[in-house]
Amino acid sequence: MARSTVTTFPTRAIRKPCGPPRRRRNSGCRRPRASRWPTFVVGKLPRAPINQHVQIAVNVRCFVHDRKCSTIASMRKQPFLILFIACAGLLHGAGARANVDQMSLLDFSLEQLSDIVVSSVSRQPARLADAPVSLYVIGGADIARAGARSLPEALRLAPNLQVARSDGGTYAITARGLATTLENKLLVMIDGRSVYSPLFSGVFWDAQDVVMEEIERIEVISGPGATIWGANAVNGVINIITRNAASSQGVLLALDGGRRERGASVRQGGQLDGGGHYRLYAKAGEIDDYPDAPGGGLERRQAGFRGDWKHGTRATSVSADVYRSSAHRRGGGETRGSGANLLGRASGILANGSDWRLQASFDHTERVQPGTGAQRLDTLDLDMQHGMRLGASHNLVWGGGYRYAWDRVSGGTQLAFFPADKNLRWANVFAQDKIQLSSTLRMSIGVKLEHNTYTGMEKLPSVRMVWNATPGSVLWAAVSRSVRAPARFDRDLYVRGAGGRYSIEGGPDFVSETVRVAEVGYRAQPLPSLAYSLAVFASDYDRLRTLEPRAGGQGAPTPGAPTPGAPAPGAPGSGPQFANMGEANTRGLEFWSRWQATPRWRVVAGIVLQDIDASLAPGSRDVSGAIGLGTNDPASYWSLRSSHELSDRLQADLALRRVGQLPQPLVPAYYELDLRMAWQARPNVEVALSGQNLLHRSHAEFGQAATRRLIERSVTLQLSSRF
Repeated sequence: MARSTVTTFPTRAIRKPCGPPRRRRNSGCRRPRASRWPTFVVGKLPRAPINQHVQIAVNVRCFVHDRKCSTIASMRKQPFLILFIACAGLLHGAGARANVDQMSLLDFSLEQLSDIVVSSVSRQPARLADAPVSLYVIGGADIARAGARSLPEALRLAPNLQVARSDGGTYAITARGLATTLENKLLVMIDGRSVYSPLFSGVFWDAQDVVMEEIERIEVISGPGATIWGANAVNGVINIITRNAASSQGVLLALDGGRRERGASVRQGGQLDGGGHYRLYAKAGEIDDYPDAPGGGLERRQAGFRGDWKHGTRATSVSADVYRSSAHRRGGGETRGSGANLLGRASGILANGSDWRLQASFDHTERVQPGTGAQRLDTLDLDMQHGMRLGASHNLVWGGGYRYAWDRVSGGTQLAFFPADKNLRWANVFAQDKIQLSSTLRMSIGVKLEHNTYTGMEKLPSVRMVWNATPGSVLWAAVSRSVRAPARFDRDLYVRGAGGRYSIEGGPDFVSETVRVAEVGYRAQPLPSLAYSLAVFASDYDRLRTLEPRAGGQGAPTPGAPTPGAPAPGAPGSGPQFANMGEANTRGLEFWSRWQATPRWRVVAGIVLQDIDASLAPGSRDVSGAIGLGTNDPASYWSLRSSHELSDRLQADLALRRVGQLPQPLVPAYYELDLRMAWQARPNVEVALSGQNLLHRSHAEFGQAATRRLIERSVTLQLSSRF
């Protein structure tokens, strides 16, 4: 059974009741006081021997916000003591009534893992073993056994991803190079809803979260996916897929705590009238500041729901989330974020056998950062697709989408966007035809036409060939073109420098960055106990972003409302401007394998070798690297994971990784080791002890030496219960 990382919460209800007022002194009792925040009752433990109910209550606001809350204050000081008390309560009260519906990682054979159905390749269900892309699937059981408590940490499990942490909530995540904390060439979706920000075409990772136990799988594609998913799917696609509500029944309680990181989550799932299912959840967590760096503290809380209905061949899903976060900077201010989203999706099969899908989402985000300003963004996204068979050998998928964003930015003392308010539009149509040329050979041809506010129409074609050389292997090759469309950061940004002048300016003529990619891959399972995947790629990038000094500072637009006391952009002495004078060639190899050494022991290994040759067009005087906007990539990185069932109730998981040296700014190469031991105390209760970064007291992963955080060794106790 797949182990989860969840638990109950400490409660003061176990204190003995107070007597009359005159007898309370020195009696050890505590008279309960009404909380000024709402209290949510999430469940009851079975009867104690003294026939008293112990009610588990979670004061959500106290946990994530009120620093004076004595329960959380004691948790900060003695997290392992609190977790031990919570564990004792679970072991005392939990019975055999748990119905754990997850399966253990080792309960699946390699053949079953190859038969996993994925949807990110062509927007239609397909077997992982037949996918003509470099695709790795992170299963929910993988995440549970790794003890990952955030999405970026879960993504470390993908051997084709480069994940580097800069501080508590800031990561540089990419595939096939060109990494930066403002990464803009990787498309990220949660249940098909794009979470990239049009401010810089990247992801604010501190604003993205889910209950980790509710992740069904994460599909990670390295390489372009623009023909299906559109602009910005340049170096890869990450699709985080959560469980259907029907698979999230009952109560889930989770608690984890360590020296600097703590978190808790609760989920309730049930059945609706008419055959539907639902789940409700709340989650909170915090990361303390680290003493060696100027930032890193993060607090986050989130709640949401999901409902699923199925009637015959039609399925409907509705989900929503709300969140609030704050990131603390030592010596600086507090970056506050909040938001909400609503997602609706319907799909079905028509009488003629064709299938259809409709999806609509609305996303509201707010972000306030001292000195840099505030953003309020509302995004409406509509998407549809239709799949049909044409004759005996053609399988056509076509569709389109429309996305509209209302972006409002108020400038701070350090930067501004002109115009401050802007409406952005994206519209697209696409078609992809899978052609069965013979019993073992097929071809896929597709194109997407996408229109955006800044550059107009972009063409995104791809051609793929697939050959099933043997029943257990597939050889594939592809050529594709993708673009990274301009964001507000490229066109509308102005950074104030000394004397009120602008030290960096957006480029009014900035156009889309482009890439042409050729790939060849081979995926096989030569033995029942061994499966592997190999891909080689060559990518040629053109018109990459550079920051070019300007003689005289001419050519920038004048804002409608000049900043008081500062010259208008374009005045002599203004700073460099964004342009498209960069080029790069990348060549690389991706390899990973799974080996079932014994029925109770599985090993997963992966390595990426890459050569990134960046250059400048004639006449360029790029200064982006000098101010930290340049990319920084290792020549290689590899990982080795071992999952061992030591007994029916004891698991051991080990993960060793190495990341090569980053050249500019210099970050030394490092080795690190993670270890997790899990004990299934009861059928529905698990206790796990996780150690991260055990080989060194601390190490750096990304960023300038003056601002980056050293990632420290840590130990976390995790408890779980389902009932």
